[in-house]
Amino acid sequence: MSWTWSRVVWGLIALMVATSASAPPELVPVRHTEGLVHGFLVLRDEGGKDIARGDLIQNAQASRVTSRLTFHFFDGSLYDETAVFSQRSSFRLIRDRLRQNGPSFPTPVDMSIDVAAQRVTVAYSDDGKNKTANKRMELPADLANGLIPVLLKNVDRDAPPKQLSMVVATPEPQLIALEITAARPEAFSKDDQQQRVTEYTLKPHIGGVKGFLAPLVGKQPADAHVWILEGTAPAFLAAEQQFFPQGPLWRIELSVPAWQGLHR
Repeated sequence: MSWTWSRVVWGLIALMVATSASAPPELVPVRHTEGLVHGFLVLRDEGGKDIARGDLIQNAQASRVTSRLTFHFFDGSLYDETAVFSQRSSFRLIRDRLRQNGPSFPTPVDMSIDVAAQRVTVAYSDDGKNKTANKRMELPADLANGLIPVLLKNVDRDAPPKQLSMVVATPEPQLIALEITAARPEAFSKDDQQQRVTEYTLKPHIGGVKGFLAPLVGKQPADAHVWILEGTAPAFLAAEQQFFPQGPLWRIELSVPAWQGLHR
């Protein structure tokens, strides 16, 4: 690349960074309040093989909800995320903690988000050395860590928020935007009842120079997909997403606990 062309490219990047502004947050109104939940989940790899069993345990006290999602992998790995959020007129994240470690994750990570303090802390391992990134960040009101299924159960399918915000560990904490689009509902019959499922696509957008360069170096995150059952009581059905940067797409689906007495 010539010096002149290089100068033009980097000038455009600088202009993009200087003039770019994040879209104002669109909060998701509470249409269906969250309560006591114990959901059973299975995690499958891209070939459809079961790789982990999961639980979603949720409790609500007044307008505050604590939701914990865990996956215990068959290789001994652990994914453990606890989100605390409020559900007054709209959903607002209060704090979130994500831990992931074991053979399935290239980099062990322990990330904590405190929205009131506008602070994110990430403890991780790099080349066998333990490191900690403690950053004060401008965390927007539409932060969606640990809340994606809850929010999508409450959005207007015909006019979902243009985007939601999320903090990801790369392993340093980084704020990204998730552009949301909804596909046409798919109808199916169950027990002579007509049901409809909507697939939501969440396209990650990295801001600044990193976002400009990501597609050029093959590090653009993959789109995530979430399927929500429509109706008077919307429900999460499945999701397909990366669990870490440049990771494979794993699929989360509902499961049924098995015990001996089930078949008596």
